[in-house]
Amino acid sequence: MLNEDRAVIQNMKGFALAIVADGMGGHQAGDVASQMAIDLIQKHLEQSLSESSSLEECKLCVEEAILKANQEIFEVASGREQFHGMGTTVVAALQTHDTMIIAHVGDSRAYKIDQSSIVQLTEDHTLVNELLKYGQLTPEEADHHPRRNVITRALGTDQEVQVDVQELGWKEKEIVLLCTDGLSGMVDETSIFTLIHSEANLQKAADRLVQAALEAGGDDNVTVILLANDQISDDVETR
Repeated sequence: MLNEDRAVIQNMKGFALAIVADGMGGHQAGDVASQMAIDLIQKHLEQSLSESSSLEECKLCVEEAILKANQEIFEVASGREQFHGMGTTVVAALQTHDTMIIAHVGDSRAYKIDQSSIVQLTEDHTLVNELLKYGQLTPEEADHHPRRNVITRALGTDQEVQVDVQELGWKEKEIVLLCTDGLSGMVDETSIFTLIHSEANLQKAADRLVQAALEAGGDDNVTVILLANDQISDDVETR
């Protein structure tokens, strides 16, 4: 099975950057879109970020990097027949000592986990979530809706896209999880919380999350990144 997920973690000018992308489109086009998103966001942030960047400047840099990536992916998708219709979700985190900036498009998610709770930070840009917000579906109906994987925003599918950007405080022992729907669609939040706290090492916790998604019958790619103040996991992907 082709893996259309991509992820990266790197230190950049005093910041920790993590990105997860989940591509879509046939004949390897989704694979191209997700890799382009990772590469282009990294490139634009390398050019715009500096060690002295303020919080507001960092937020703007992340948003602009994603917007520029969208434009370039859209141009490739529009200009080459084999890539027509390709796109990708993205969720990115830029970490300073006490603040985390989260930006996303699509249904790849960010969660915040502390000692007692797990909170979904991002809002899925999906058709089902829109119906849920307007009271046209119950949560139970949403979980089993035949079009629950239809996304309403992605990079590369339109010339312009809206990026959701937020900041949050970053305390000791708090963990941020970035993941594709290969995890969030197969493993519930309670199980995610329990699995993360069952391991002191973030890498082992990330491995357990991926394994849980596969054991739950996941046939999608699963990509997971865990970040804490004192350690980070590698980007863990099914292959």
